[in-house]
Amino acid sequence: MLRSLTIRDFVIVDRLELEFGPGFGALTGETGAGKSILLDALGLALGGRGEAAMVRQGHERAEVAAEFDLPVEGGLPALLAEQALGGEDGGVILRRTIDAGGRSRAWINGSAVTLAQLRAAGEWLADIHGQHAHHALLRADAQRALLDAQAGATELAATVAARHREWQRLLRLKHEAEADSANSARERELLGWQLGELEELGFDAQEWAALEAEHGRLAHAASLMEGAEETLAALGEGDAAVCAQLRHLDARISALCDYDPGLVDVRELLGAAAIQADEALHALRRYRDRLELDPARLDEVERRIAAVMDMARKHRVNPDALPELALQWRTRLETLEASADPVRLAAAAREAEDAFMAAARELSGVRAPVARRLSDEISAAMQDLAMVGGRFEIALEPCAPAATGLESVEFRVAANPGQALRSLAKVASGGELSRIGLAIQVMTSRDTAVPTLIFDEVDVGIGGRVAEIVGKLLGRLGEARQVLCVTHLPQVAACADWQWRIAKHEQDGQTLSEVTPLADDARIEEIARMLGGVNITATTRDHAAEMLGKPLFGKSPAGKA
Repeated sequence: MLRSLTIRDFVIVDRLELEFGPGFGALTGETGAGKSILLDALGLALGGRGEAAMVRQGHERAEVAAEFDLPVEGGLPALLAEQALGGEDGGVILRRTIDAGGRSRAWINGSAVTLAQLRAAGEWLADIHGQHAHHALLRADAQRALLDAQAGATELAATVAARHREWQRLLRLKHEAEADSANSARERELLGWQLGELEELGFDAQEWAALEAEHGRLAHAASLMEGAEETLAALGEGDAAVCAQLRHLDARISALCDYDPGLVDVRELLGAAAIQADEALHALRRYRDRLELDPARLDEVERRIAAVMDMARKHRVNPDALPELALQWRTRLETLEASADPVRLAAAAREAEDAFMAAARELSGVRAPVARRLSDEISAAMQDLAMVGGRFEIALEPCAPAATGLESVEFRVAANPGQALRSLAKVASGGELSRIGLAIQVMTSRDTAVPTLIFDEVDVGIGGRVAEIVGKLLGRLGEARQVLCVTHLPQVAACADWQWRIAKHEQDGQTLSEVTPLADDARIEEIARMLGGVNITATTRDHAAEMLGKPLFGKSPAGKA
């Protein structure tokens, strides 16, 4: 479950450190006090979307940290171990920052992670149901995704979609091969001839660099030889050879060092210069001995360069790009040859179709029993939500093979007895949609392995007896896992195991949000406020105490009726 939530400089929150308990907790307060902001902050820690507007005005960054118990069940422990993100004390800490420029950073147990890693961990820890989540249930894709998630078939559905794409790709190649065989043949012939020319040339990029270097050496062999001879004469083979003079000067200064040690540095420099000059002399002699004029080799290299240049000009590329061009042609030719055989492509398409059908039939087999079970459970929940005689059905209608499988998924409802089942998108009123959506969320959340469930004003559009039933549903859900609910309904809040009040206050010209845990009289007072609005009477407080099943302690606060 969620142990704690720390928030700094987030929207209208300056600093909050909240400790959470188990069971069903209600978050209440006036409209605009910041109740949903707490859930937005938690959503950010779980990997939700972040933006610069979340940073409190005048501050550099917003920071949120959420600490959870590490679930024993599910794949999170293995996921954290695999990525070396394990924590201590059986907990896991998710931390997120957003700076004023909109840049985001994330950590798990103190180690920096990507947003994808944070989101993957968060999916095992908490599930947030937004106040408009029931509207998403009007979309066919959302209905299908919910069913597949409940059936544990999300990965299988993705496999079905991938296999359908591969089947359709091979069918397209087959049709293209049948319709364009003549053009394909001409292109294959041209590519084969061009590729043959390049392969006959036998050229690669490394050879081009070597050719240019060798050509430069052969073309300037006479100048190289002349320069080498001139330098050799100056260094060691002429009347005033540099090497001999350096050795003489070195010996002369060495003798003078006996009279003045201040010349030692000069002697060392002259000695080093003499050594380097001798090494240069020996190296240059070896170079001169290797150097020779070779007109025949120069002519051969120039003919090779000319052949490469002609081929490069012909295909309008640089010489060193010819090998890459050959690779592109070879790849294209292989593709054309692979797609030039409609019979082979038809066989491959049939294999892909068989693979798709096998996965699709498996998906159908998984969907059907879960659809029946959910239909019965949600129909039963509707009876408690003032829709007596109403029915709900997840209809699976056979359809042409598609990326989504072999059947369409449609949520259908009959809100009143005797009515025919029709599409949820067509028959549900706003109030009915809220109740049906809540029933779906509660029923599907009951079976999830996520330990913390969060409901953000999902009770919009209901009231009275139905609101009390909703509160009891959430209370029963809280017996098995941690449930947090933002609500404006006193009937729902009264069913909670614990309650917090969120309020706004002014400080130094800024509006800030604060959270107050409620107990005993304070909780009765908050329920009374939710019941009676501005004027809270003793009767209202008695009613609030009765709803909570608690005696009214003490007297009414001063200044209140």
